[in-house]
Amino acid sequence: MPDDAYINLDFLKLAVAALLIVLSATISLLLRLGLERRLLLAAARTVVQLMLLGLVLKWIFDHDQWYFVLALGAAMTLVAGWAAVRRVERRYAGLLLDSVLAIWVTSWCVTAVALFGVVRVEPWFLPQYAIPLLGMILHNTLNGISLGMDRFAAELAGKRAEVETLLALGATRWEAARGAMQAAVRTGMIPTINTMMVIGIVSIPGMMTGQLLAGVDPFQAGMYQMMIMFLIAGGATLGTVGVALLGYRRLFTAEHQFCPGRILRRD
Repeated sequence: MPDDAYINLDFLKLAVAALLIVLSATISLLLRLGLERRLLLAAARTVVQLMLLGLVLKWIFDHDQWYFVLALGAAMTLVAGWAAVRRVERRYAGLLLDSVLAIWVTSWCVTAVALFGVVRVEPWFLPQYAIPLLGMILHNTLNGISLGMDRFAAELAGKRAEVETLLALGATRWEAARGAMQAAVRTGMIPTINTMMVIGIVSIPGMMTGQLLAGVDPFQAGMYQMMIMFLIAGGATLGTVGVALLGYRRLFTAEHQFCPGRILRRD
């Protein structure tokens, strides 16, 4: 593989790709889909957000200090926790805290496994490894947590009579909530499992594509993508279990009473 295989993009080349956004907006306008403004806004936000991210990452890469890496990671984690809650239809008091806590503990622990146990980078805070790994794990973990939170609350609200009947017959709060817990974890894990079933057959995933474009050996790129998928699967599973357990403690009292009034549906 030649050393100059990587091709830099300039704004003119990027503008050619942006023409597809204009084409999509035109189609929306012609078909009266009403999506053209949202599409253009999304494209504008993509440009601004990625340019800002590029500037921030360049600054962090140039300074290469552990506290800058941790500060950016903390900011990314807080945004991920907030984004996960935004997607949830049924909410309860403390949901945002549960989301942030579950995402923070899970994603940082899984990233630590990657940095210290798999890749073993020196130093551990090397930005070009730590930040992308955390970002990919955060993104997929928040998806699993968001789906799991919504399913857990929906199961309990939809099966309120069944849950209360079990409790009235002497079941513990865990026995009454177990079905909702299983449904929540299953829902959070299914998207990752589905992706793993077809990866490399239907599509070449993002990290592997990026490494191939950068000139990395295809086999090594595949190895890195395998690692990422295993980390993502672990993060989604642990995160969904964690947030469901936290919600379980908020919706059931220590006296084995169910509190359905705490579950509110978003307008």
